Amino acid sequence: MSTTTPPQLAPAEQHYVPTDQWPDVTAMLEGFGEPSLPASSSLEGAPLDVRFENGWIIRHTFQDGRVTWTITDGEGAGQTGTHPYRAVEVRPGIFFVDFVKGEGVRSSDLSMVLDTSDGRVTVADSSFIDRDGRVRMSTAILSGRVVGTGEIEPRRRTSELVGKRIYYRYSPTEHYEHIYLNAGTFVWHCVRGAEVGLADADPVQVFELADGIVLLHWSETVMPVESIVTIDLTNQRSIGRMFCWDGPTLDTVHIPFDSRFTILDDTPYPAE
Repeated sequence: MSTTTPPQLAPAEQHYVPTDQWPDVTAMLEGFGEPSLPASSSLEGAPLDVRFENGWIIRHTFQDGRVTWTITDGEGAGQTGTHPYRAVEVRPGIFFVDFVKGEGVRSSDLSMVLDTSDGRVTVADSSFIDRDGRVRMSTAILSGRVVGTGEIEPRRRTSELVGKRIYYRYSPTEHYEHIYLNAGTFVWHCVRGAEVGLADADPVQVFELADGIVLLHWSETVMPVESIVTIDLTNQRSIGRMFCWDGPTLDTVHIPFDSRFTILDDTPYPAE
């Protein structure tokens, strides 16, 4: 498949693009570029011990742009690893932390949302699976809490996005819109960029993080792509990542991003 960027047509001039004409996922890399928000070093220093629902206690030590994780209790105790990480402060005291461990089809992308005010932690663990001989993806959502800050309280699912149509600007060249149809389904459409004209309906999970801010996870059904993103509806800013499998290169694609967005519409549905 060609990775040549198609002409940038206005939505009214765009037409349906059959999936066999979609570009490879690597086409997005250049357009998205580097995230605009700077990484935060605020978590560096004292180790952070997080207890999870499955019995794990994992120590995280952030130092010089790298995170070392060690399972100190539970299944796999003693396992450890060190990886480059990116942390962004979504709001004061709320951090989005992201790092990739492993290589190729054995790699996984760990995205952790940490609220330092109450110690609550939510982790999205995206990895590759074999589905009928094809590389596809799966994401597990894990709930935890910093040791000593209270009991584990899984984030509640929310319908706060339902009815909204949001226009995201990930970079000067990459613009997408999302239409949230219900609590488990949304439509994405590339208005400008390497995927211009592409659109699909995909499954989502949406979790409540704080007043006016949610955590969105979506899985693409056509391409092997998993995304996790915080959406701050108050400040109209999103921060997240995509983790993908690129078939032609047989390699992983990791795209950290942030965006400014505009809420184009918020549709109330008739009661009858």
